[in-house]
Amino acid sequence: MHVPQNTTVVVADGRKVSFYQNTDTGGGITLKALPSIHPEAESGGSGHHHHDSSANPSHGQTEKDDFAAGVASLLGGQVQSGGIQHLIVIAAPKTLGELRKHYSKPVLAALTGEIAKDLAGHSIKEIEKAISAG
Repeated sequence: MHVPQNTTVVVADGRKVSFYQNTDTGGGITLKALPSIHPEAESGGSGHHHHDSSANPSHGQTEKDDFAAGVASLLGGQVQSGGIQHLIVIAAPKTLGELRKHYSKPVLAALTGEIAKDLAGHSIKEIEKAISAG
């Protein structure tokens, strides 16, 4: 996967999100951690379509879906303000699916790649390796 310099890499699961920036000038991948930003959960996100019951026990799925909607909203604001020009999203498969439901058109335009893998809490080297393999 080609990763332009200054590409923002977002690594998320249903509870946490981390931001990185590619600082490599030679076409490779060298990530630098960025300050963490905690998104506000989006109430009214598609997570509200899940109802807890014995037939459909979501056990926190609503909160995870709302968190993903909040991440998508945060990304939209960052792209709109010019803070993100190129974007790679790495997320646990369910979280990535929920994120996709909430991407704005500007986020889709900035998106250069996605990886459906749970790398939240992994080292920068592991994240770089996943992007290189992606």
